[in-house]
Amino acid sequence: MNAAVATAVFGAFMVLTVVLGLLAVRGRGSGGGLAEWSVGGRSLGTVFIWVLMAGESYTSFSYLGAAGWGYRFGAPVLYVLAYMSCGYALGYVVGPMLWSYARRHQLVGITDMVAHRYRAPWLGAVVALLATVCLLPYIQLQITGMGVVVSTISYGAISLNWAYFIAFAVTTGFVVISGLRGSAWVSVLKDVLVIATLGFLAVYVPLHYFDGYGPFLHRIVAERPQWLTFPGHASGGLGPVWFVTTTVVNSLTVVVFPTTVAGYLGARNAEVLRRNALYLPFYNVLLFVPMLLGMAALFVVPGLVGAGSDLALFTMVVDSLPAWAVGLIGVAAALSSIVPMAVFMLVIGTMWGRSVLGARSGGGGGAGEASGDGGRRTVGGRQKLWSQLVVVGAGALALALTYTAPDTLVRLSLISYEGMAQLVPMLLLGLVWRRLTLRAAVSGLAAGFALVCVLVFGGHDPVWGMNAGLVGLAVNVAVALGVTWLGPRDTDERPDAEVLALDDEFPRGGAVAPGGAVGPTASS
Repeated sequence: MNAAVATAVFGAFMVLTVVLGLLAVRGRGSGGGLAEWSVGGRSLGTVFIWVLMAGESYTSFSYLGAAGWGYRFGAPVLYVLAYMSCGYALGYVVGPMLWSYARRHQLVGITDMVAHRYRAPWLGAVVALLATVCLLPYIQLQITGMGVVVSTISYGAISLNWAYFIAFAVTTGFVVISGLRGSAWVSVLKDVLVIATLGFLAVYVPLHYFDGYGPFLHRIVAERPQWLTFPGHASGGLGPVWFVTTTVVNSLTVVVFPTTVAGYLGARNAEVLRRNALYLPFYNVLLFVPMLLGMAALFVVPGLVGAGSDLALFTMVVDSLPAWAVGLIGVAAALSSIVPMAVFMLVIGTMWGRSVLGARSGGGGGAGEASGDGGRRTVGGRQKLWSQLVVVGAGALALALTYTAPDTLVRLSLISYEGMAQLVPMLLLGLVWRRLTLRAAVSGLAAGFALVCVLVFGGHDPVWGMNAGLVGLAVNVAVALGVTWLGPRDTDERPDAEVLALDDEFPRGGAVAPGGAVGPTASS
């Protein structure tokens, strides 16, 4: 009976999820181009951007991994709160800058940006390939996370294999048709459930098992004090230096992560992004809940080891709550997999549809370069179709590897964030410093990424107590600067407004034309 009730609740909400995703594009017709599908037509307001970007950061990790880290290690899990909050602060500046640059040149992602900045369409394809390698593991992790949640909350009635397929089918079902706008609509449902369920669990678990927070916290201090200090219990060297360096490199990475940039570019205007950067940290307060409840599970369900510790929170939920409540909490966790997975798939599709399969000669410029409005519609429609096909292909590949060779993507996930960090100089430094050359940016990226792979796969992360990604990023910047200063200068006659990310509202050295373009300035 419990399995039937929980499964029925879960099934009803999955149907509602698909319906919401499809309703998001009702009345907009099927003729929208790539920009409408991939960045919501650059028309999303504060609420939709807030729930969408919160949805990207609040994944199944929040219910499984955060509780699991709290259960196994304790204090080191707080790095998530630290880097996300610092990343939001950086996003206050970086988000409007990237939005303005993309809007001015009709770009739809980071591959577009680097291709346009360095006048090298092939570079967009290279970045698309690198980003896909770093993003595919996240799709697989969300499929796996949702599978574990669904199997657990159904009391084993739904097998892991079927749960994996449900995750793929539901996500693909709406994202192929409705794109970023559909993800934003589904994010609203997800956030309502996340806030409600975590708010409830934050009160219920301490009262039910410990008679309140006071006795619970006293018990941790008395019996498990090592969980409350760095480097945490059995954390393998995750001390203060690792915490600080991980916070720095992850906060830099998160602002250029392709899914984050998709959220930036979907905004109606730059002010939406500034407000969003102020509001997003409030969402982080919720992350304390699974972290604390993971430590509470130390006393309720002791003895969980390895991957089993990721089920610390759900083990308590299934053991103590009625089936309908278990179903609702499971839906919130499942949607926390579906929303980010949808954006990951959409971004991979956009990168390949735009910069690889739909690439054209001519410097990788904006979507509308072809030949007037008719050319724009033709090119945009073709790139959108390629992108949608890649979405299905990327999801299917991640699903197949989940079934047949899960360790392949798990191994790649080790370098996902550290690898994406190596794009920071090429993108951010390149958009504010004209002298950074194509040769220098590529050399820095190659050196940094290669070093990260050597350190991580060689078992040297952290290295000297530091996050390997920051070590790679330091080498990346040093190589890029060295090649820029010692190597030949690129000849680029374009004005600053064509090369650099100048803010339309506060142009540097040029006037804002009626159409929003910034007039030519002297080369720096």
